[in-house]
Amino acid sequence: MVKIAVAGAKGHMGKMIIDAVWNTEGAELVAALAHKGTDKWEADEDAGAALGYNTGVKITDDYSVLRISGAQVLIDFTRPEGTKEFLKICSDAGIGMVIGTTGLDAKGKAAIEEAARVIPIVFSPNMSAGVNVTYKLLELAAKLLKDYDAEIFEMHHNRKVDAPSGTAIAMGKAIADARGQNFEEVAVWARQGHTGPRVHGSIGFAALRGGDVVGDHQVTFAGSGERIVISHLSSSRAGYAQGAVKAALWEADKKPGLYSMSDVLGL
Repeated sequence: MVKIAVAGAKGHMGKMIIDAVWNTEGAELVAALAHKGTDKWEADEDAGAALGYNTGVKITDDYSVLRISGAQVLIDFTRPEGTKEFLKICSDAGIGMVIGTTGLDAKGKAAIEEAARVIPIVFSPNMSAGVNVTYKLLELAAKLLKDYDAEIFEMHHNRKVDAPSGTAIAMGKAIADARGQNFEEVAVWARQGHTGPRVHGSIGFAALRGGDVVGDHQVTFAGSGERIVISHLSSSRAGYAQGAVKAALWEADKKPGLYSMSDVLGL
């Protein structure tokens, strides 16, 4: 059994991950962590209470529990400030991490790389198997359609705090890498006013927010007289949660290092 701790236990994604851990053979939930000072829960509330079952693990915002829980892996889909704190705790305690946090700045990503020197970390903006297969399809399309314009559209629920999504950015990087481009030089984050003609080789982004959309991503390769569209549409967070647990099981016996979902899935 791989002993797993879950951060953000009171959030939508945290609950989905707890459910996935509970229902995955070979996985054992040993800690459920709430956000300090922001989340509210009942005294002695069980991590599975909102899901209708009793896990025997109580929700807490005392992160020192990580050190005594016996956790081998922490699954973290929280916010950048929380992830930075967990990186230090897990590095000191020798606990691996699966990180799905988005919106990390350069310092946050550098902190992940630093921690990966002493613990194994699977870091991906999207843990879905389908999304990671989509990355591979985009790499192939980008190589074969080098002269086609690439545009990335994404839409998420109205509570999402960063834009474009981490998944959309990863899609753009996959295209740029496949074409031998510097992503930061070719990315176009927004268009407004008199922009002039489209710059050849650029990669455009459009981000929509509204309702309860879990996550839609669509990449269009537009050529002369035709368009090729590659899409991934999420109707549930279950795929993300299941992928994260799969990553935790895979990572449990790995050496320190920074891994991706492509490593986990063998892509």
